[in-house]
Amino acid sequence: MNIFKKTALLTVTFLIAISEINTVNAGSATNGYEKQKVVYHVNNIHTATSALRNVKNHLNAVGDKNIKIIVVTHSSGAFAMVDGAMGKKNKKTGKVYNFSDTISALASRGVKFQICANTIRGKKIDKNKINEYAEIIPSGVAHIAHLQQQGYLYIKP
Repeated sequence: MNIFKKTALLTVTFLIAISEINTVNAGSATNGYEKQKVVYHVNNIHTATSALRNVKNHLNAVGDKNIKIIVVTHSSGAFAMVDGAMGKKNKKTGKVYNFSDTISALASRGVKFQICANTIRGKKIDKNKINEYAEIIPSGVAHIAHLQQQGYLYIKP
């Protein structure tokens, strides 16, 4: 093999290797995590506080630009999406958990919130009192399945 063919072969091999390295690194996110798409399933008001804390921690670990998070609420978990909804009093700080403030802060970081229309009807939730960041969807559980089909990973805190 002449020198030109060897040089061309080495150059092509090098370029392929570089493109493979760039492909592997393209999805890298904060702390070494790959880009993620996640659906959080919140169907209980008593676990909604910890679920939203998980969402915040998840964002902090992966990075806002490296993750798509959708929080789907139904059943009693939907009450977290009502304006003015408050959680339990923190025993250490004495502060009462404010769902609206937390939802606003998470929405500003790109988190999407959804509330089940079946639950709104069944629990007689006033549509005018639903948090401005919450999108009404026809069925919470059907939408979770749909998101999983779209490649979203399922998390139920």
